[in-house]
Amino acid sequence: MLDPAELAEAIATGEIDTVLVAFPDLQGRLVGKRVTGSYWRDHMHAGAEPLHMCNYLLAVDSEMNVLPGYAFASWDQGYGDMAAQPDLATIRRVPWLEKTALVLCDLLDEETNAPVEVSPRRILQRQVERAAAAGFTLNFASELEFFVFRESLDEASAKDFANLTPHSLVVEDYHILQTTRDEYLIRDIRNGVDGAGVPVEFSKGEAGKGQHEINLVYADAVEMADRHVIYKNGVKEIAAQHNRAVTFMAKFSSDEVGSSCHVHSSLWSRDGRDALMWDSGAPDHLSPAMRGWLGGQIACGREFAWMYAPTINSYKRYQPESWAPTALAWSVDNRTCGYRIVGHGSSFRLESRIPGADANPYLAFAATIAAGLHGIEHGLDPGPRFNGNAYAAPDLARVPDNLVEAIDALAGSKVAVDAFGADVHDHLLNTARQEWAHFNRAVTDWERRRNFDQW
Repeated sequence: MLDPAELAEAIATGEIDTVLVAFPDLQGRLVGKRVTGSYWRDHMHAGAEPLHMCNYLLAVDSEMNVLPGYAFASWDQGYGDMAAQPDLATIRRVPWLEKTALVLCDLLDEETNAPVEVSPRRILQRQVERAAAAGFTLNFASELEFFVFRESLDEASAKDFANLTPHSLVVEDYHILQTTRDEYLIRDIRNGVDGAGVPVEFSKGEAGKGQHEINLVYADAVEMADRHVIYKNGVKEIAAQHNRAVTFMAKFSSDEVGSSCHVHSSLWSRDGRDALMWDSGAPDHLSPAMRGWLGGQIACGREFAWMYAPTINSYKRYQPESWAPTALAWSVDNRTCGYRIVGHGSSFRLESRIPGADANPYLAFAATIAAGLHGIEHGLDPGPRFNGNAYAAPDLARVPDNLVEAIDALAGSKVAVDAFGADVHDHLLNTARQEWAHFNRAVTDWERRRNFDQW
């Protein structure tokens, strides 16, 4: 990490000549501009002058198609600018890019200087503010899984992303020998993101061929979401430097496990000193706050599902006995349930296994906070812990089967409207609906194989 004075000194000595000024979009990707060191020094050193970014960046899909239906930005409004105000606490080096630093931005209205409430970073900040008003601080961690392939991204694209060669020919879950063979890449990722102010705990092979997980050190909610997107971007950039393709798709192949983003959350006192989830004398050690937090997750699991699983592909990950949960149930250290209680004492926390690796962390964390606060405020109880195989239990509530179910649940969610505001709710709902509309116009390989000569 760099403070503004350290960045200015690095620019003056020629150590840094480029500053990436970026913010997360609706998909959780970094978008922005590359600023020369001299321009930063002369105009942005103290953060006084924002950069101007087109507001269509919060109204596009993953392929940068401009989407209709947004009140925030449209052709009728002319797609004007937003002010991208650097958050000077986020300045860091990018070790895998030559002489480069990065700073993340908050988005402001050009005329009023008010926060752009539909921007993902602001959506999360609002929920953190709501938690603070209720007397809580929060810590989060996300565990991201991804697949590595032998092809470069260009080679994978030329093959239409089909019939790719996995980096490993064997399942490498906890596999030291195979991960040693992958270490030329994974080590660079670990050390690179750690050097970019994204502290790493460890890496491990995962349950697929060529699948990996790199675990990051927990932090407060906004900092953790920032680390998540920087890490995810870094994985792709470092892999490209090694001529390797990676994917964070929730379900890359019907023959492989999916890639998850397990989200860990814990509730703390206003000053951040006292952990509030552990009660040594309570059943399963769940404090009243933890029971409400967990009860809220289960109660809101369906209506917030899109914020954990935002694409058509997301829902193909939820398969029985696949390590991806299907049940909105909780237990202690049971990986068949959507919610898993782990840790002890101050490390006691909730692991949500619902989100996929394609989730936008700002939205996933915001949904987790909104659900938890709803549960605490209304005294929602999660019920008794589930024991056994939750995949096979017939009476448990389930995550939505598909995007359409998730859209309907989000559309009817009063909790979402109350937590995020009507404008943000409408913005997110339109994003979800446009994903479904785009897919409905696409003809897939599966349809051609199934129907070409059969009808």
